Amino acid sequence: MPAEHRAVLLLLSLAVAGHGVRYALTRPGEPPGAVTLLAGSSPGAAGAHRDSVVRRARPLAPGERIDVDRAPALELDRLPSVGMGLARRIVADRELNGPFGGLGGLDRVPGVGPGLLRRLEESVRFSAPARQLPAGGPDALVDLNSAPRAALLTLPGIGPAKADAIVAYREAHGPFASLQALLNVPGIGPSILAGFNGLAEVR
Repeated sequence: MPAEHRAVLLLLSLAVAGHGVRYALTRPGEPPGAVTLLAGSSPGAAGAHRDSVVRRARPLAPGERIDVDRAPALELDRLPSVGMGLARRIVADRELNGPFGGLGGLDRVPGVGPGLLRRLEESVRFSAPARQLPAGGPDALVDLNSAPRAALLTLPGIGPAKADAIVAYREAHGPFASLQALLNVPGIGPSILAGFNGLAEVR
């Protein structure tokens, strides 16, 4: 038999087999070509997924700001240079340590640094109040040259890693000559230092 005839017979066989499978899978009364959702799928779930994708892809409108002290991860993901992984870390930190109250507080989240804070400055807001001067006046200020790790953790923007870095730098290089000298500590940037205003000092 010529090759052309064999090819035609093969195509016909495949077509007949395809119709057989389609007939076997079609429910009685169901129109040909009807689409059946897979198990576990539902139109509502598909719609919710579509809505979340659309929301994440929607850029911020001019002047729109997202409240970092309240927004869920899906909203935070809309911020410039913030992916879903970082958005989830922000929410987790907020649930563990409380609201941020400002850019300096947001800097305590791993993965957030001075560059990202500059990009976010015009796109975020904070509904929680910034930390106020501690009760007790100047005597209650945190002395960065003698404060233990626990006291450093009370400062805005200082989490366990940054507190450890301050203590390690202090032990290796001696006391800080000024607040500005704290910028030599890895992970401490101008935004964090600004958050220390009225809360910390160098004696």
